[in-house]
Amino acid sequence: MSDLTATAARLAPRFASRAARHDMDGTFPAEDFADLRSEGLFGVLVPPTLGGAGAGFADYAAVAYELARGNGATALVFNMHASVTGAMSALDPALASALGVPEAALAARDELLRATGDGCWYAVAMSERGVGSRLSQLSTSYEAVDGGFRIRGSKTFVSGAGHADGYLVAARRADDQSVVSQFLVPSTTDGLRVEHTWDALGMRATRSDDLHLDVTVPADALLGGVEGLALVVAQLMPHWLVASYAAVYVGVARAAVDAAVAHTTERGLGHLPAVRARIGRADAAVEAARLAIMESARRVDAAAGDLDTNRWVWRAKLLAGTTAADVAASMLEAAGTSASRRGHPLERLFRDARCGSLQPATSDVCADWLGVAALGGDPDHGGSAPRW
Repeated sequence: MSDLTATAARLAPRFASRAARHDMDGTFPAEDFADLRSEGLFGVLVPPTLGGAGAGFADYAAVAYELARGNGATALVFNMHASVTGAMSALDPALASALGVPEAALAARDELLRATGDGCWYAVAMSERGVGSRLSQLSTSYEAVDGGFRIRGSKTFVSGAGHADGYLVAARRADDQSVVSQFLVPSTTDGLRVEHTWDALGMRATRSDDLHLDVTVPADALLGGVEGLALVVAQLMPHWLVASYAAVYVGVARAAVDAAVAHTTERGLGHLPAVRARIGRADAAVEAARLAIMESARRVDAAAGDLDTNRWVWRAKLLAGTTAADVAASMLEAAGTSASRRGHPLERLFRDARCGSLQPATSDVCADWLGVAALGGDPDHGGSAPRW
């Protein structure tokens, strides 16, 4: 276990001790984020030259898995921050040159990454009502103005809304909607408004509220310094839009197994063959899914963007979502009716786990992508609906 993973594993019990209260009240786990800040984990993917740990995707996946064993909601918000910093950190000089990213944009990127060392963390404002996370269908628009850009629109499912230091906002150009760009908007920007709409089945502590924007940002808020990079990045780095969730939900599934073991031991149910069999199957399913996630992460570190790597990326998300839901449901049934009471760890984990297959890309979209690929088609463009 790496030092980073060991740190995450050490934090997990603290997160678990607070999880029930935040879930019940639907409150953001600010104490967890104070712990993440004090341990320097916001810079886990940031290059050492900018004050970070310089971890790869496999290291991140191991950290996210351990954090999710404590509180899946905390790990899920952390994942959003990691997807921003991970994608930015992956923009090395060769890729930047190929994409036409100017040096000034790289310098601005470096400042954003360096700020994580001071405890800054970022949220993602991409999804919208009616279109989900499909970048090509967004209604949020932007236009160039003197010295920067004007952005108008509304976002939903913004995990950590009202608590993050900045938001990665996806928008389409008003005069050419085929151009989709991303902007990093500081939380102090005039014209940002959080609407408290979040009251969901699971992952309640993420506070994934709505974010309304009517803002003007400077030119250096354009991520990458080049318009139209959002869809390109989605093709080149699908792991940050797809598989980064996977480790979180497999961690939730492992937490469900752990909770079922604790419950059945306390209640003296371990002598029942049916209970033992459910726990045994769940243990095997979770470990198999975890190994698939780590294989996909290893391949991302070795050859990000390759077709075979991307197959593993989409497999990881599909396996994570279905495994989490199936395992949590089985563990609840193994534990019995008493575990279904509000406030029991398995009741919360059941609801949190159920969200995995709904998180973009949904399990149906993942399965369709993989089916198109298996049949020899173009999985990024051959489905019945736009992937992004």
